[in-house]
Amino acid sequence: MSTASEIETPGLLTTADGKPLKAALAAAQAKAKRRAFLLVLPLLAFILVSFVFPIGQLLKRSVYNPAFSENMPALVQWFKDTPDDAPIDETAYAALASDLKLLRANKTAGIVGTRVNYDLPGTRSLFTKSARKSKKLEPPYREALLAIDKDWADPLLWRVMRTASSPVTASFYLAALDRTRDENGDIVLVKEERRVYVKLFKRTLFLSALITFTSLILGFPVAHLLATLPLRYSNLLMIFVLLPFWTSLLVRTTSWIVLLQSQGVVNDLLVASGILDDENRIQMIYNQTGTIVAMTHILLPFMILPLYSVMRPIDPSYVRAARSLGASSWTAFRRIYLPQTVPGIGAGALLVFILAVGYYITPALVGGSTGQLISNLIAFHMQKSLNWSLAAALAALLLGGVLILYWLYDRLVGIDNLKLG
Repeated sequence: MSTASEIETPGLLTTADGKPLKAALAAAQAKAKRRAFLLVLPLLAFILVSFVFPIGQLLKRSVYNPAFSENMPALVQWFKDTPDDAPIDETAYAALASDLKLLRANKTAGIVGTRVNYDLPGTRSLFTKSARKSKKLEPPYREALLAIDKDWADPLLWRVMRTASSPVTASFYLAALDRTRDENGDIVLVKEERRVYVKLFKRTLFLSALITFTSLILGFPVAHLLATLPLRYSNLLMIFVLLPFWTSLLVRTTSWIVLLQSQGVVNDLLVASGILDDENRIQMIYNQTGTIVAMTHILLPFMILPLYSVMRPIDPSYVRAARSLGASSWTAFRRIYLPQTVPGIGAGALLVFILAVGYYITPALVGGSTGQLISNLIAFHMQKSLNWSLAAALAALLLGGVLILYWLYDRLVGIDNLKLG
């Protein structure tokens, strides 16, 4: 006797209320999917608003800046109508004069000058000065503009304006890589004294890798101790590992300033013990040493916890069996124990490195001029120079580097082997 209702059509199963069983199952599955979607909808909306949309705006701003194109219509049209190698004739100067008068009327000379100044430093004052005097401009416009400032004849300035005439540009990415375009449009390195961004990227990657390595060296034995101690002792030690999370990041960072400064606790102890003379105190803060020490302390728990989660389930009998078969302690550790901890090492290293490359507060407080990271320069362009497009380009390059690192980890170790808990 079937649990379905009386079958009206031979071979067709129905539910108790007479609906086809297949359709009823499909409706139930659709209802379950809708319920699941509604449950995750708040989280999805939060991710879109706080993560996806900001990254999209960042990527857009890194290649889109309409400050010049929206305020210089006549010159933009001249650039569109003439090839790149066209000579700068009287028509071009007439268009420039017309736009300068427009800038004076709209009071937007500073906006346009700032946009050009991003690619050619020192030109903002050229635009503001010329806009103020544009009321008296009369033909021939070339001579009139050169009488205001001879820089209007500079072919590099016209090349920069041609580039800025398009709201979509790659010039900010070139600037983020210490490169620019010359008067012929070729990509070249900027002057030696202005090559700062590539240097900062290298420093950021180096210090992040060093902090990751230091965290691994310090965190591995701690995680091993937590994993092998009896539970009542390991729980007590775990409290000390988690204790930094209960303390303000600012408090932890400033504490290192107190400890490491020239007249700080560490130097006082070294002088009191006779290891150092009072005149030879070590400068351990406001440099790369301060950045490494403070950031290692702050990021160490992010290394210990993934290692602990992997080490805890490892059966100690594996190492004992290797020792009973004649392996030395080092061989048993290297060939039996260490390979089983690789997922935790990979997860901890990836987590610490990604956090380190984007750190801002700690390097800003303890790094000085030699311990600053690329994140500090991004903040400078966002808050002080207001070159948001360059800041967005730098941030996009940093994001791209992190994604490449994630891809390499997946290729070499496998993201399925990532163990965070």
